[in-house]
Amino acid sequence: MKLDDNEISAALGELPGWDKVEDREAIYRIFKFEDFAEAFGFMSRVAIHAEKMDHHPEWANVYNRVEIILTTHDAGGVTLKDVQLARFINHAAA
Repeated sequence: MKLDDNEISAALGELPGWDKVEDREAIYRIFKFEDFAEAFGFMSRVAIHAEKMDHHPEWANVYNRVEIILTTHDAGGVTLKDVQLARFINHAAA
């Protein structure tokens, strides 16, 4: 079920670094790592977890930078799955 604006704001309060995407119903965060190998290792950890969840991020990687957008296309916005994946992503980046 799609979260409303208040629920998204509350969730973002517990997800350091994440913010709302301005032009769509999604959340995002940009990560910077020491180098490409560290960024790729992070993406691999996230990919394995996302596959287990059957919930996949939209992301882009350039060298040590990884940009991630989370939304649930079937629901037309941010859901609990996005919040759970964002929580894991923060943990994987720590």
